Amino acid sequence: LRADMDALPVTERNNLPYKSIDTTTYNKQQVGVMHACGHDSHMAILLGTAEVLTKAKSQVPGTIVFIFQPAEEGPPEGEVGGAKQMVMEGVLNEPKVEAIFGLHIQADIPSGTIKYRPGGTMAAVNTLKIIITGQQAHGAYPWLSIDPIVTSAQIINSLQTIVSRNVNITKNPAVVTIGAINGGVRSNIIPERVEMLATLRTFSNSDEAMVLQRINTIVQNTAEAQGAKSEIISIENNHYPVTFNDSALAEKMLPALQAATTSKVLLRDPMTGAEDFSFYQQKVPGLFFFLGGLPKGNDPAKAPAHHTPDFIIDDSDLDVGVKAFCNLVFLFAVQKK
Repeated sequence: LRADMDALPVTERNNLPYKSIDTTTYNKQQVGVMHACGHDSHMAILLGTAEVLTKAKSQVPGTIVFIFQPAEEGPPEGEVGGAKQMVMEGVLNEPKVEAIFGLHIQADIPSGTIKYRPGGTMAAVNTLKIIITGQQAHGAYPWLSIDPIVTSAQIINSLQTIVSRNVNITKNPAVVTIGAINGGVRSNIIPERVEMLATLRTFSNSDEAMVLQRINTIVQNTAEAQGAKSEIISIENNHYPVTFNDSALAEKMLPALQAATTSKVLLRDPMTGAEDFSFYQQKVPGLFFFLGGLPKGNDPAKAPAHHTPDFIIDDSDLDVGVKAFCNLVFLFAVQKK
């Protein structure tokens, strides 16, 4: 059973008795520190589960591994951390883990409701740096340049055809986003170099490989056609595989989720967000599900989003998460027999 513990560099705006007032330095900026994604509730749920199962230890059919994981939001730059690091250090080996379960609180799902999805549930994420190198020149004499800005513009437009023309969107969605482009210092200087940052979201290993291959082809050939040079750097610290729920395990464990709540257990659409729970699922069958935290009577469409200063959840139904974890433990053990 796994929970993550990260806070985020966000300054809380909620007027609450437990409002975070801490600050820190992040990326050389003074920022707030806020549990703006609900990981504190994940920790509370897993600690509650540990307490319940410890009290019922004589009835627990097997060994339970409780994983309290840092750095789901990503390790510090240049470091390895989170689920990937814990797997490398053997968290699933001693004792040998046979199945893993995790949850995430969700601010726009009604409190007490559980949602899940067999198969690809949350996207694989790849972060790329794309560098285009041309030839600098005076902006009044562009024929003397190899313009990396024009080349980058052509690349950005062409990259949009990957989702619209190469991905079979009847099976899985995908996202190709250029989130940053940096180059040049003034209007009358054509620069030598442009850097772009891209994020990719896919829901299968084959789609991930295809999208990466298409990006490489488009970048390389477009740059070459303009006489420029190109380089693509994968930022591995920001790569998470697909959060893939084992379909057979999800089907067998559904009664455990249903018994945990008097509210509904529903199927959910795939999420283009990513989760490093996926590194565990590469090694053992896993089920990752979502617990509603929207305060009763609130409109889901108006719920403050995760990672924002106004994020808030209703913690009155966190016991549903405890019940779900406990039910999963016992149902898995019974079915194993």
